[in-house]
Amino acid sequence: MTNREQEILERLRKNPLISQSELAESLGITRSSVAVHITNLMKKGYILGKGYIVREDDYVCVIGGSNIDIQGFPSSELIYKDSNVGEVKISLGGVGRNIAENLVRMGVNTRLISTIGDDVYGQKILDEARMVGINMQDSLIVSGASTSTYLSILDDTKDMVLAISHMDISDQMTVDFIKGKRHVIENAAFCVLDTNLPIEVLEYIVTAFKDKIFFLDTVSTTKANKVKDLIGYFHTIKPNKIEAEMLTGVKIIDEADLKKAVEILHQKGVKQVFISLGERGVFYSNSETSGVIRPPKIRIVNATGAGDAFIAALGLGFLKGMSTSETAEIAIAASIIALSHENTINPQMSEETIFEKVKELKLC
Repeated sequence: MTNREQEILERLRKNPLISQSELAESLGITRSSVAVHITNLMKKGYILGKGYIVREDDYVCVIGGSNIDIQGFPSSELIYKDSNVGEVKISLGGVGRNIAENLVRMGVNTRLISTIGDDVYGQKILDEARMVGINMQDSLIVSGASTSTYLSILDDTKDMVLAISHMDISDQMTVDFIKGKRHVIENAAFCVLDTNLPIEVLEYIVTAFKDKIFFLDTVSTTKANKVKDLIGYFHTIKPNKIEAEMLTGVKIIDEADLKKAVEILHQKGVKQVFISLGERGVFYSNSETSGVIRPPKIRIVNATGAGDAFIAALGLGFLKGMSTSETAEIAIAASIIALSHENTINPQMSEETIFEKVKELKLC
């Protein structure tokens, strides 16, 4: 959708009976130009018919990173400072993009605002989005830039040992660009943000849209640190234990420490907290109730996409009006589904398979 089409659509939302002449006058363009834009909006499905009925499908807005994942898998125990025999796999990734794809596979209408280059990898991301059903029409495509790349090395247990992230293009997303996407954020059921975004963009989004519900993926300890002073603007967050320690200043050793840490987060304004404890499960809290859900041991095929599936399922639980504990259950189930497939995104991910997994694991 073009910026002009967005302007026209916003005016039609406020006044569906406005004439083309009135639209032209308010926008400072000709009536014939307005007619062309309206025809295009109808073809794209944003306007449904007479009286300029605007389609208002519920959707989730994800704002975050998109990139190419390059993963190295050793054939046997990883030997440091040496060349290891194994397999190298290239796939689509990025925290925001992965969350968006998981949401779509769970049946959630999703719009992704991200930054990509106009290179072959950027085109691949757009092509895959169209194939899967992710709406990326509001994303920023930077001319002459390289799409972000994430290089990771996994060990023989399929857990990530180290990684190098080349995401300079993320800095191309500016506050002015986001201001042009105001209508997308305002009309979303809620928004998911990841900390790959520039801090000034994160700060603008959460302070300019104070009535909007925001979910946060902290991504990493280093990147989570930049939102420490903004954490109270988020409705739901999903840090791991180390990130929770950084955000609260509480050294977490036992469950009492977990409760102390989440109480600090609740006092700041966070409504739901889900702290990943690795193999020990997830600690959840909503200021009224808290607890730990411990999943069974499973065979891990690929640990890369578990966190993205987890936070996508948190969004699904919110949309379905589930309790915090129920939401934690389906999020754990989603992460287990992700862990069981070699791809970062398990193609079998769906709302149905998630609830089947909950029953299978007897989490409920």
